[in-house]
Amino acid sequence: MKRTDKPLAWLHGEIKTPPLSSAARIEAGFLLRKLQMGELLSLPHSRPMPSIGLRCHELRIDDEDKTWRIVYRIDNDAIVILEVFEKKTQKTPREVLENCRRRIRLYGIAAGGST
Repeated sequence: MKRTDKPLAWLHGEIKTPPLSSAARIEAGFLLRKLQMGELLSLPHSRPMPSIGLRCHELRIDDEDKTWRIVYRIDNDAIVILEVFEKKTQKTPREVLENCRRRIRLYGIAAGGST
C-alpha cells in the first residue's frame, strides 16, 4: 500500500470463501483496492446510497447464484466498510439501512469527530 492509499476500516462484515465464491471474493478485493487508491467507481460496479448518508455507496458483486453488496463510505482517511450482505430483493432491507446509519454514528463518536 502506498502512503496515499486509504486503509479499509471494517465496521461490519467480511469477504471470505465461502459464502462468496472465489471469483466474487477476488472481484470484491479488486474493487476495494481501486477505492483505496482513490478511484471513484460508478455503475455497474457501485452506486451512491444517499439514504444511508453522505459519501455512502454500495459495491455490487454478482456471484454464481447470488448477488452481494458491500456498503461503504469514503472518508478522507479511510474507506469505511459498513455492511456486507446477500441482496435477495431489489430494495435494500430497512434493517441494513438502519444498521449502516447506526454504525456511521458510532464510528463518528469513537473517532471523536462528526459524521
